[in-house]
Amino acid sequence: MTAGIIFKAASIWFILALLAMVNGLFRDNVLVPSIGQSLALPVSGIVLCTIIFAATFISFPIFGNSESMTYLLIGMQWVLMTLIFEFVFGHYVFGKSWLDILQVFNVMKGNLFIMVLLASLVSPILVAKIKGVA
Repeated sequence: MTAGIIFKAASIWFILALLAMVNGLFRDNVLVPSIGQSLALPVSGIVLCTIIFAATFISFPIFGNSESMTYLLIGMQWVLMTLIFEFVFGHYVFGKSWLDILQVFNVMKGNLFIMVLLASLVSPILVAKIKGVA
């Protein structure tokens, strides 16, 4: 994977992060008042997974035709950047406790962050397969 692709993948991730924040605002301001917290959280997770896939599909031409491994590495980069953001910014910038941050992995409370990470990981390779370049 070249430095150019790493930079492009990071740029797309920043857009995904902004879209995730908009999704969170939508969840808190529209979904929670309408359908309640327990349902809003998983709905928001599914919406974010869809956003990740759609954004990957739309931005895919930026990466050109590469090896399958490149698309997998892009997905791994996105997962790593997401985890760093969630933990580092969550704790040091937003002041959340480590225990509060770990709650994003609590599927039993409706949090689908694991699915969001999985969508981030597989979307580049899945789109490459759909487009017939991997």
